[in-house]
Amino acid sequence: QVQVAESGGGLVQAGGSLRLSCTFSGLTFDDHAMGWFRQAPGKEREKVACINYGGDYVNYADSVKGRFAISRDNSKNTLLLEMGSLKPVYTAMYYCAASRYIGCGTSWESSEFNYWGQGTQVTVSS
Repeated sequence: QVQVAESGGGLVQAGGSLRLSCTFSGLTFDDHAMGWFRQAPGKEREKVACINYGGDYVNYADSVKGRFAISRDNSKNTLLLEMGSLKPVYTAMYYCAASRYIGCGTSWESSEFNYWGQGTQVTVSS
């Protein structure tokens, strides 16, 4: 049984930083690409970042390029998202997820991900 422990959200002022973390168990972590998604109230879930199984390929949504950094530590089964220069529009529930595939590709979608964290709330105040 796959379990995901997600943490790191909170309240931060605009311009501030946060680090989100997910630890996976019950799967072979480095057999899977990993991703971060977010969903704001009343909006569709959107993709944020993806990292391939080895950590040497990453892909970001245009809205977070240059502000967020996704990384992984395969020795600890841990996925990270470093978020900087935060803006109020980034307020959302953030989810980590494991893909069915080892890579992200140039066009990756949430339907490719089958194991999800419970979500952590990020609130950015103006």
